[in-house]
Amino acid sequence: METAWLEAQQGFPFKPQPLTICAYDVDSEPVVDLTDQSSLNDLGFSVATLACAWEDLADQGKAPPSWELAKVLMANGAAGIIVPSFAPGATENDRNLVFWSWSDNPLSRVTVIDDERRLPATAASWP
Repeated sequence: METAWLEAQQGFPFKPQPLTICAYDVDSEPVVDLTDQSSLNDLGFSVATLACAWEDLADQGKAPPSWELAKVLMANGAAGIIVPSFAPGATENDRNLVFWSWSDNPLSRVTVIDDERRLPATAASWP
């Protein structure tokens, strides 16, 4: 929960906005653990690749290095990655699980847990 909060706020000193945090049931593979430096080295990338200011680079029309890494991993069949959080205030134990390929079916199943049906059922439910 704390990592989700850090990621959502990104260290900016503004009033927190509404935030929906969900739990997911995940049965997806392969997921590459990029918290291990040797995994990054084997792929020819560094921690700096993960820590790049991707949003700023994308806004400038530049391809962020982290997106290049994702392209390599997707081409190799990876469904997602585990990466360290680079949000201000994050510790070495804070991690993000990022998927770019998922569905309701294995090998890439990622489904939200909403047993009490609290989430909107359709896009029409959102303002």
